[in-house]
Amino acid sequence: MANFSKSSVPQFSVEVYQNEFLPEGGRDVNAIVTVTSTGGGTTGGVPLAAGAPASARVPGQAPAAAVVLMVDCSGSMDYPPTKMRNARDATAAAIDTLRDGTRFAVVAGTHVADDVYPGNGRLATAGPQTKAQAKEALRRLSAGGGTAIGTWLRLADRLLGAAEVDIRHGILLTDGRNEHESPEDLRAALDSCAGRFTCDARGVGTDWEVKEVTEIAGSLLGTADIVADPAGLAADFTRMMENAMGKEVADVALRLWTPVGVEIVFVKQVAPTVADLSGRRTEAGPRAGDYPTGSWGDESRDYHVCVRVPEAGIGQEMLAARVSLILPPSPSAGGVPQTLSQGLVRAVWTDDMAASTSINPQVAHYTGQAELAQVIQQGLDARKSGDFDGATAKLGRAVQLASASGNADTAKLLSKVVDVVDAATGTVRLKARVAEADEMTLETRSTKTVRVKK
Repeated sequence: MANFSKSSVPQFSVEVYQNEFLPEGGRDVNAIVTVTSTGGGTTGGVPLAAGAPASARVPGQAPAAAVVLMVDCSGSMDYPPTKMRNARDATAAAIDTLRDGTRFAVVAGTHVADDVYPGNGRLATAGPQTKAQAKEALRRLSAGGGTAIGTWLRLADRLLGAAEVDIRHGILLTDGRNEHESPEDLRAALDSCAGRFTCDARGVGTDWEVKEVTEIAGSLLGTADIVADPAGLAADFTRMMENAMGKEVADVALRLWTPVGVEIVFVKQVAPTVADLSGRRTEAGPRAGDYPTGSWGDESRDYHVCVRVPEAGIGQEMLAARVSLILPPSPSAGGVPQTLSQGLVRAVWTDDMAASTSINPQVAHYTGQAELAQVIQQGLDARKSGDFDGATAKLGRAVQLASASGNADTAKLLSKVVDVVDAATGTVRLKARVAEADEMTLETRSTKTVRVKK
C-alpha cells in the first residue's frame, strides 16, 4: 500500500495563457489559467495524531482527514447477488487504503441512511484494529429497501462535520435511480452539503441515472464514473481512496477581482474535466468573488476565464482581471485568508490585425474541449428522443473535435456508439445496436478533457 504521509506544505503557482490584444471595439478577453500544486509529496512525514485538531499540524505531518463511505444497500443490489459481494469487497479495499489516523465511517444507504460502522453518529480512527472491525461490519451488510441518496449525504455531512480535520471527503456507490425521494429533496441535500465536503460518486451496473450521479459529483467537487462490471469495483475504490489520501489542502478558492466596468462572462474548470463554476461564485469584497475548487494534492488544473471589458481606443491597455488562489481563514494564519499565488489578465487594443485576430492555442484548445463535452450530451439526448439526424450531426461533430484535439479516450468511446467514416470531417453513422454500458460510459466521461498537445 502506498505511503501517503507528506514532506512539506504544497506550493501553488498560477500561469495565465492569453492573447491580450484586442481590435478596436473588441471587448471579450479570454484566458486559460493553469493552477499547479507541487511539493506536498507522498513520502516521509508522519500522520497527524488521532484526535489532534487540524490547527495542531506542523510541517512534516500528513493532513488530518475524514472519509465517509456510502454503500448502496437497496434491494436491487441483490441482482445479481455478486453485486453486493463486490460492493462489500470494494469498500473493504478502500478501508485498507486509509492512512492510519484518518477518521472514517461506513454508511449503508437505502431509503434511509444507517451508519453501520462505528455507529452512534461517531467516526472511527483508522488503525489495524478499527479497519478489521469495519470489514467485519461490512460482512453483515445485505440488500433490501429503496434508494434516497439525499439522506445518505446528509448523514455523511453530520458525521464529517463533527470532525476537526483538514480534509473531509465522501465516496458514494449506487446501482439504481433515486426513486424514494424527490429530485428537489436531492437538490436540497446537495446544496446543504456543498462546500462542506467533497464527494466521488460511482454508478455500478447500468440501471442508475447518469445525470444524478454526475450532479452529485459536480455539486460536491468530486469525480463521477461508471463501473459497468461490479468485479471492477475494488480496483476503482482503491484508486479513489488513494487519491483522497493524497490531498493536502482543502477549500482552495479561485478568486477573481475585476476593475470597475468589467463584466464576468464565465469561469469554468476545463481540465482534467469541464465544470462550469460561474453560478458558484460567493462575494469576497469589492469587485471580487470566490469560485470553489475543492481539495488539492500534487496536481495541475486548468480554468477558462472570460471577462468583458469596456471599449477603449487603439494603444490603450488595462488590467482586465486578477486571479488569485485563496485559502480560507485558519487559526494558524491569524484568522485571515492566505493568498497562495496570483496571475494577471490584461487587455491591449491594437490596430495590428495579425496580433488581434490570433487565438491563443490554449484558449482555442479548451474552447473545443468544452464544445466536445456539450455536443456529446446533445447527441446522446437526441438519440434517446429518436432524433437520429440530430444525433448523427452532434456525435459527428464530437468525433471531429476529439480527433482534432487528440482526445483519444473520448474518440474510442465515441466509436462504440457511431461508425466513423471520416474523423476529420466528422462523417459518422449511428450504430444500429449500442450496448447500454457503452452509451452510459460515453455520457459519464464526456466531460473528461486532454491538455494542449506540446
